[in-house]
Amino acid sequence: MRAISLIEENLRRQAPKDVRVRREMSVVLGSSQRPEPDLCVINTEADQDDQQTFFWARDVHLIIEVVSPESEVRDRRRKPQLYAEAGITHFWLVERANKRPAVHVYELDEATGAYAVTGIHHDRLKLSVPFAIDIDLTEIDRL
Repeated sequence: MRAISLIEENLRRQAPKDVRVRREMSVVLGSSQRPEPDLCVINTEADQDDQQTFFWARDVHLIIEVVSPESEVRDRRRKPQLYAEAGITHFWLVERANKRPAVHVYELDEATGAYAVTGIHHDRLKLSVPFAIDIDLTEIDRL
C-alpha cells in the first residue's frame, strides 16, 4: 500500500532525534506474542544494530498497521488488544474508506487499559502526540 510508504517517509523526516521509525520489525509483547507491525516508532537507544530482529514493547511509542483483506479481523480486533495490554501508548490503523485513505488514530486510556479513538483522518493527519506530525494524506494518490 502506497499509504505506508508516505507515512513512513513523513514520520522519518518529522521524528525527533530520540525516536526512530522502523518497518516490519517484530515487537515482543509477551512470552508467546511477537507480531510484526507495518511500522513502529521506537526509542533511539532500543535500535541496537543491523542484526536486531525485534524490539521490546516497552521501547515502542507508536504501532501502525495497514488493514488488508486477509488480515482485517486480526488488524482491527486482536492486534489492538495485544498492543494495549502491552502498554503501547499510540496505535494507528491505515486503510481505504470510500476510495480515500483513512488513518484511525488511537491512544491508550490508562484507566481502562484499552485504546480510545482520538480521530479518523482522511485528507490530513496533524497530531501533537507522540510528537508533532503533519502529513498530507491526499499525496497517497499521487504516488
